[in-house]
Amino acid sequence: MPDYQVTKTDEQWREELSPQEYAVLRESATERPFTGEYTDTETEGVYSCRACGAELFRSTTKFHSHCGWPSFYAPSKDDNVELIEDRSSGMVRTEVRCASCGSHLGHVFEGEGFDTPTDQRYCINSVSLKLQPTQ
Repeated sequence: MPDYQVTKTDEQWREELSPQEYAVLRESATERPFTGEYTDTETEGVYSCRACGAELFRSTTKFHSHCGWPSFYAPSKDDNVELIEDRSSGMVRTEVRCASCGSHLGHVFEGEGFDTPTDQRYCINSVSLKLQPTQ
């Protein structure tokens, strides 16, 4: 288990997060597609981890993938996220976690043919994020 900058007990996370936030961020659940707050938003700004506030993504890398969750082609900095092999659900995927607190954010996929600079799709749960609009 990596050492994270932000560490809290399970009880502390439960007190600070709503039940849905806790399920996604701390138990790796997934929100239902097309229900998240940021799925289609085009507001300019910075997306931070809802659990710890660390910067994760910027609106300049957000794109419409029509997959049901917010999609980004890159994190704001590579070391803002942690990538972990995920063999759950009978498939091999790459899980995306917040590098500051270890919270589950979603998954990243490659080679899907999107017209983006990285050919990656960071498929992120809205409930994992908090958008700070640019003033």
